[in-house]
Amino acid sequence: MRAPVIVLSIVALIAASVFSIAVLTAVGQAGRGQAPAAGRGQAPAGPAIPRTADGKPDLSGVWRGAGPIYRFNIAQDLKPEDIQPWAEELFLQRARDSRKDSPLARCLPVSVPFHNFFNLTRIVQTPALTLIVYESPNSPHRTVFTDGRELPKDPNPTFLGYSIGRWDGDTFVITTAGFSDQAWLDSAGHPVTESLRITERLHRRDFGHMDFEMTIDDPKAFTRPFTMKATRLLAPDTDLLEDACENEIDKRHMSGDTGIRLSPESLASLAGTYELGPGREVTFTVVRDMLFAQGVNEPKLPLLATSDTKFMSTANPTGFEFVKDAQGRVTTVIVRGANGDQKAVRKGGGR
Repeated sequence: MRAPVIVLSIVALIAASVFSIAVLTAVGQAGRGQAPAAGRGQAPAGPAIPRTADGKPDLSGVWRGAGPIYRFNIAQDLKPEDIQPWAEELFLQRARDSRKDSPLARCLPVSVPFHNFFNLTRIVQTPALTLIVYESPNSPHRTVFTDGRELPKDPNPTFLGYSIGRWDGDTFVITTAGFSDQAWLDSAGHPVTESLRITERLHRRDFGHMDFEMTIDDPKAFTRPFTMKATRLLAPDTDLLEDACENEIDKRHMSGDTGIRLSPESLASLAGTYELGPGREVTFTVVRDMLFAQGVNEPKLPLLATSDTKFMSTANPTGFEFVKDAQGRVTTVIVRGANGDQKAVRKGGGR
């Protein structure tokens, strides 16, 4: 029997996360938003879609997360004007603090988007309600009522909200509201307000594949709704593991803001696209006083400066060191990660 998963610290959890920039060296990595098919349970596509007695597709089973891209930075595809200024500033401050006060670090429930994109999920479908259970710290669950009721007018705010479901043809549509503003929308720290409404659309395309779509609508934090689409794979030969959170005992060891700030000119001199190899690039961009890194099939990650030329990821142990030539131009970056050091050459020359 496998032992329960014990989360010892937020650092250990993040270090074990699937998104390290270092995996840019992997060959044949799955495409953006695609959940991995290897490991516990392959996803068969041959048999017909199972249906319930009333003819609806039966979504019951264990499903893989929709892919890690949006779990960390759910707003990575948005333009600056799509995010309310206060929400963007709070997100950046939480990134500077290495997310030491995140719900996950405090053993509190994480968000619906986090679960959908990262965790194994068990769906139990019945006529009156559908249960959704996640392999996540403290084994959280959701109840989706399908008995025709409406969302409550004045719900008691919770981390996972209050959900109702309905069928649109063969697509199961879940609407969730009533979120607590103590929650975080993603790992990086985008805020949640009590005006948030999340709409999920689940369509079992065939036996082993589910088309998944999620729309975020929070007018107090974002200037427009936005939608993410991905595919979830059935994991028919696996089960969820118990996951207990004990991060609170290590909270005193968690570090925060380094206090190092670089000038806009210094950050701009580092921004650009660097090539690790054919078809493998990492791009650095500047958002206010912070540098962000985004690589092949990897989310847009905020970085913390440890010197004028050295940075560390706020999501994993990856580090970056920019190297200048004899003329003082930044020409390369050394990516330091679990797979060793990798050299990336700046495209278009240094500056």
